[in-house]
Amino acid sequence: MAPHKDSNWSNIIASSAIMSLALLGDALLYAVLPVYAADFGLTLPWVGVMLSANRFVRVFAYGAIARITVLLGLRKMCIIAAITATVSTAIYGFGQGPAVILFARILWGLTYGILVLATLSYAVTSRKSAGTRIGISQAIQRSGPILALLAGAWLVGRVGPNMAFMLIAILTALALPLALRLPHDATAKPKPKSSSALRRPKPIDILFFLQGYGVDGVFAITITLIFARETSVANAVMSGSALLAMRHFGEAIAAPLFGWIADKLGASKVFIGAATLTMLGFIFVAIGWTVLGAMIMLIFRGALASLGPAVIAQSTSEADDVIGPLARMQAWRDLGAACGPLATGFLLTILSPEVQHALVAIALGMGISYWLYAKRPRH
Repeated sequence: MAPHKDSNWSNIIASSAIMSLALLGDALLYAVLPVYAADFGLTLPWVGVMLSANRFVRVFAYGAIARITVLLGLRKMCIIAAITATVSTAIYGFGQGPAVILFARILWGLTYGILVLATLSYAVTSRKSAGTRIGISQAIQRSGPILALLAGAWLVGRVGPNMAFMLIAILTALALPLALRLPHDATAKPKPKSSSALRRPKPIDILFFLQGYGVDGVFAITITLIFARETSVANAVMSGSALLAMRHFGEAIAAPLFGWIADKLGASKVFIGAATLTMLGFIFVAIGWTVLGAMIMLIFRGALASLGPAVIAQSTSEADDVIGPLARMQAWRDLGAACGPLATGFLLTILSPEVQHALVAIALGMGISYWLYAKRPRH
C-alpha cells in the first residue's frame, strides 16, 4: 500500500512541476506585454485581446480536452502540454505581429486546459485526502509564476523582452523530461458524459464564475486606478503589481492550508466560509478599505483554488467520472475571468471601481445563498 501512495504523490508533484514550468512565460507576459507591446509588433488595443484570448479558448475547449484525456491518458497529455508550453513561450521570443502572438496564446490556452485537468486528476485519485493533495499541488504550481514575477522583470531589463522569453522557453523545456517520467498506466478511465463543459451551471460553477469575473476582472483591472487617485502613477503601478503578485503567494500558502482543513471538516463547509470572506473583501474595497479588502480577497481566492475541486472530489465516488465535473467548473471560472476584464473596461465609463466591487459582492452573496438553498434537505 505504501508504494502506491508514494507513486500517487510523485505523480502529483511531477505534474504540478510541469504546470509550474509551463506558467513561467504566461505569468511574465501579463507584466511585460502592456509596456512592451511594440516589441511584439502589437498596438495597445491588441494587448487586451492577447491577454484574454487564452481564456476564451479554454472555455470552449475543456469538454473536448476531457474526452481526449480519457482516450490518450494523462501521461501522453502531459507530454503534449510540455511541448506546446515550450513552443508558445518561444514564440513570444521571436514572434512578431498579432497573428503570430495570437496563435501562441491559443496554443497556451489549450496547454493550460490540459495541465489543469491533469494536475487535478492526479490529485483526486484519493477522494478523502483530495483537499490536501490539491492544495499542495497548487502551491507547487504557484512557484513558477512567483519566480517569473520576481526574476522576470530583472531579466527583461537585462536582455530585453524577446530574448527573456527565449531564455524562459529553455527553462520551460525542462517540463518534458518530467512528463516522460510519469507512469504509463496513470489514465482516467471513467468517460465524461458530455463533450460540452458549459452545460447548465451548478451552484459551485456560478460561484467560480463570479470569482473569476470579480478577482481577475474587476479587481485586477481597477486596483491601479484606485491607487492612482491618491498617489503618482508610478507608485500606483508598483502598489497594484505588488497586490497582484500576492495572488500567487496567497494561493501557494492558502491552498494547502485550506485543503487540509477541508479534509478534516468537509470541503463544502470550508468552501462556503472562504466564499463568504471573499465577498467581504469586495465589500471592504467598495467602502474604501482597499488594502485590507484586497488582502482578504486574494488570500481566500487562493483557498477557493483547492476547495472547489475538493468539493467535487468529495461528492463523487472513486468509480465516478471526475474529469467532466472538474472541466465544467474550470470552464465557468475561465468564462468569468475572460468576461471580467472586457466588461469592467466598458463599465468604467459609467460606474466607479467601488460600485463595481459592491455589485460583485452582492452577486457573490446571491450565489452563496443559491448554494445554501440547493443544499438544503428536500422532503
